[in-house]
Amino acid sequence: MPTPNVLVAGELLVDFLPQHGDSIAESESFDRRSGGAPANVAVGLSRLGQPPWFWTRVGRDPFGDFLVETLSDNGVPRRFVERDPTAKTSLAFVDRNSDSNVDFSFYRDGTADTRLEPDGVPEETLQAVDLVSLGSVMLASGTARSATMDLVSRANDHDCTVVFDVNARPELWDDGEFERVVGGVLDGIDIVKATPADLQHLPFVDASDSPERLARSLCDRGPSAAFLTLGESGSYVLATDDARLEPGTATHAGYEVDAIDTTGAGDAFITGVLAALIEGERELIAVLAFANAVAAVSTTARGAMTTLPTRERVRQFRAEHDSGARE
Repeated sequence: MPTPNVLVAGELLVDFLPQHGDSIAESESFDRRSGGAPANVAVGLSRLGQPPWFWTRVGRDPFGDFLVETLSDNGVPRRFVERDPTAKTSLAFVDRNSDSNVDFSFYRDGTADTRLEPDGVPEETLQAVDLVSLGSVMLASGTARSATMDLVSRANDHDCTVVFDVNARPELWDDGEFERVVGGVLDGIDIVKATPADLQHLPFVDASDSPERLARSLCDRGPSAAFLTLGESGSYVLATDDARLEPGTATHAGYEVDAIDTTGAGDAFITGVLAALIEGERELIAVLAFANAVAAVSTTARGAMTTLPTRERVRQFRAEHDSGARE
């Protein structure tokens, strides 16, 4: 396997999905799935032919065994997958509210992924990779917060492009902590991805603003490019002169599919962005179109990680749909 050009960092956990689409309260049985947004990104990159390093931590328990085996089955190297001898693996139960949006109930108090520590990734690895991808969940608690901040700082020192998914999960944060911590980390981020719903938790952003104003508000805090995913309206990107992308803005209205499960669609989108960047794509509309295609395919079956497409599947999808793409 070629040496990875990207490092993904963050939580790896077990998702429990109610069977037959029932709510958590009504379901008597659950499907066990591998989960965690960064884990989905790591597996997604591997499926697209770009397996990354993945820095995470799980318990030395049966759930941890299951997750590590899942990574191996999907071609993700295990070099930076830590096993905690005393802390348990994180769990999450996935529910749908009355608006068909996804809600998560996390069991993550003192679990293994909250116990990542600074310097878990050596300097020579950061010297070798070009991209570092992470999300906000690892900033929520434990030593994982300082470990993640340390990783951002050292990635900046090595001129890595740092990609950050805002991925707001308010239930994991104490009052006022999300806006303080996430608002502070943006100064060290090069490329940020968010939804308008994520941004309603940040006081310096008006979530009702236009995509352009939302993206500009994010870039004013430090990032040189901001990607916004807009559900059925597709996606938007703004890149400044300092970005590794061509400067300007672009919109791609997405692909019409019969979506079965949108859980993880945002993870699939950022996977597509990273894959395009790894391959040197700078054209904004090309990056959006590829990322939207990866996300669209991921919604056509149930589950997040299990539906992430191969490159050939994305190629076939685009061959079938690009003539009718809503750019």
